Amino acid sequence: MTIQKKLLVLVDGSDRSMQTINYVKEFMPVDENTRIVLFHVFSGIPEEYRELEENPTCHSAVRQLRDRETEQQRKTRAYLERGKKILITRGFSEQSIEIKFHSLEKGVAMDIIDEARNGYSAVVLRRRGIGALKSIILGSVAVKLLQSLTFIPIIIVGQAPPVKRILFAVDTSPSSMKAVEFASSLLGGHGYEACIFHAIISLGAINFELLGVNEPEMPDNCIEALKSKVMRTFKVLKDMLMVSGFESEKISEKIITGANSRSCAIVEEAEDGGYGTIVVGRRGLSKVEAFFMGRVSNKVVHVGNKFTVWVVP
Repeated sequence: MTIQKKLLVLVDGSDRSMQTINYVKEFMPVDENTRIVLFHVFSGIPEEYRELEENPTCHSAVRQLRDRETEQQRKTRAYLERGKKILITRGFSEQSIEIKFHSLEKGVAMDIIDEARNGYSAVVLRRRGIGALKSIILGSVAVKLLQSLTFIPIIIVGQAPPVKRILFAVDTSPSSMKAVEFASSLLGGHGYEACIFHAIISLGAINFELLGVNEPEMPDNCIEALKSKVMRTFKVLKDMLMVSGFESEKISEKIITGANSRSCAIVEEAEDGGYGTIVVGRRGLSKVEAFFMGRVSNKVVHVGNKFTVWVVP
């Protein structure tokens, strides 16, 4: 039995969220088992202004607000229809694309989280929406979703071109296994290139002076032992990719040693290798990363702000 893939694509009517639709169009494979839901939370007039209708001196002002709300609804619905047509031109069938115009209930983020519980495979969103300052890496809604959507993969779309080259940033944790498994189930068999990448942290990245001890020496054979453990994981992950349909000659593997920061090493590799998408597990091996968001995955989202980052629980 073929499992249906269902993507919740968040759109707010901005140029940025149209770029999100374009990422889905250019990067996601056209598959008869893929369903796309274009989801918009419409806030309309703030509730406190609606209450002014009871004040006779405010009738005219409230009527103008309602007229603008109606026009905003019309423009947003037209925007959603335009997004649907863009996906259809890519080859997605009209029946596979649904538009959901949702009136605000609990709050934008909470309403999205409630919708995400309805059998979706992943949530796709832009880093910043309407009105977000250019200096802000993530908008307030994106931050809330990144913190709260711990039960579903979240795809945060960046500005890098959606080339079909994927950097799998992994360690030996179960979370990395799940990340590769999820992405391969969605993308396998469609000609993507993949690099399985791991950065071994340098002991120099630890401030031993602050701890009041001297930096220990790490013999080469110990580094080789670490690399051997990672290579065993690489073999499992490569087999997983090949079973899902990735071609062996399009899968590469890379381990670097002496990294001062895993997250920076991941982003640098994405830049140097011409990747547009980075896939990470939400949690890593350390106890610190047992919290809602691992240190490495969290930093990759922020440091690699021009890339599309898939965060998989």
